[in-house]
Amino acid sequence: MSTPLLQLSGLTKAYPGVVANADVSFDIAKGEVHALLGENGAGKSTLVKTIYGLVQPDAGTMRLDGAPFAPAEPRAARASGVAMVFQHFSLFDAMSVAENVALGMENPPALNRLAAQIREVSQSYGLPLDPDRIVGDLSAGERQRVEIIRCLLQEPRLLIMDEPTSVLTPQEVAILFETLRKLREEGVSILYISHKLEEIRTICDSATILRHGKVVGKCDPKTTAARDMAEQMVGATLSTPSRAGGRTGDVVLELAGLSAPAPRAFGTALHAIDLELRAGEVLGIGGVAGNGQDELAMALSGEMHVAPGMIRFKGREIGREGVTARRRMGLLCAPEERMGHAAAPDMSLTENALLTAGPREDLVRHGFLRWGRARGFAERVIERFDVRTPGPGTAARALSGGNLQKFVIGREILQRPEVLVVNQPTWGVDAAAAATIRQALLDLAEAGAALIVISQDLDELMEISDRFAALNAGRLSAPRPMAGLGIDEIGMMLGGAHDMAPAQVEG
Repeated sequence: MSTPLLQLSGLTKAYPGVVANADVSFDIAKGEVHALLGENGAGKSTLVKTIYGLVQPDAGTMRLDGAPFAPAEPRAARASGVAMVFQHFSLFDAMSVAENVALGMENPPALNRLAAQIREVSQSYGLPLDPDRIVGDLSAGERQRVEIIRCLLQEPRLLIMDEPTSVLTPQEVAILFETLRKLREEGVSILYISHKLEEIRTICDSATILRHGKVVGKCDPKTTAARDMAEQMVGATLSTPSRAGGRTGDVVLELAGLSAPAPRAFGTALHAIDLELRAGEVLGIGGVAGNGQDELAMALSGEMHVAPGMIRFKGREIGREGVTARRRMGLLCAPEERMGHAAAPDMSLTENALLTAGPREDLVRHGFLRWGRARGFAERVIERFDVRTPGPGTAARALSGGNLQKFVIGREILQRPEVLVVNQPTWGVDAAAAATIRQALLDLAEAGAALIVISQDLDELMEISDRFAALNAGRLSAPRPMAGLGIDEIGMMLGGAHDMAPAQVEG
């Protein structure tokens, strides 16, 4: 037996009130794609940060290719041949691809030489990339290529990938997997983190499962059902979201020629969007990141005003109404970006509950904040959506991404909206949490609310949507019944293969 590329032995890391990793031990073989699975808060992020030198363990050891390995910082990890593609891209929109790649290198060559290397490596691995393009003009899939190429130029022995397909179309996922297979054939090991278990089954050779910071199982994903892996992750039987469905009421939201210029540099303009949404229905909107999802959500929430006549709520013109007025009416929105947009990082969960629920939960009276009611509302959200936190006084930034997502979505659902617009409702959450959130959305629709679910997770949209529309370059296709739509047809719609006439953007 050859020596494993990476050996973890008894890694332990504790923070005040929680043990993030407890005696974690497993090996990654050379030329292996190894999955790291676990529910939110299971300790995956702490573990990969330890491997990459961002976190120092309290106990335990690591060996890389047989030699002791204890990187004090990411620079040391990269020098040893460990590279990482993070879930959130760290790129500068106003700079070129080559300039962004250079920023991630210790001793970058001259830009013209680096550009030649980028062209060569990107073509070699099937990820074509123009080094002279401005990053702000790239699609989400192309931005991910920048991150991957930056890592490949380091000639890594171990590549860590955190949720690498969350912003990709099915076609882009297939291209990425071909690249990973080529790397595997060249002997590169890959540590792969994803909540998309069918993808794990497709690309990974083995899997280690964490729960509450401990290794609770190992498996061969190719011979293990996705549901079995999910139930090992959570230690319980999973339920499948369901609803009676089929009953819709009156039109509650109308969009008529909704157009708006991009609100910021490198944003996406909206073009002549027409839509009718009925009470009790779930409209799924799919699209690759950067095609107008944020702008559509901002126009609906009231963060971005539009011309009169473009948005009507229950027959009332609301295009110039602000966020608070729309919330009072019953039109609520949960944005994609959790930290900083949906939640204030340094504020407690109670304070974050008060920020959006004040108008509908009577948390402010005569100009005075009603802290007891706000705390009680935050506690209901925490209990109903199983938010793993010491309590409502905890700062938002102290929660894992998945637990903060559960809090943000739960905070809006428990306000009983008449229309809820939610952008990426289960992004970054584990299978059990995703099932809980989806069921809560379906229950809300069953109670008569109208929902717009914007998501890049096609499995999610196919599971909960009554109708489906694709957003591409700020244009929305005509909604179609989800029943009967296949994954290939949806993929083509996401790429812009639908009949939409361009329209003049109104400033």
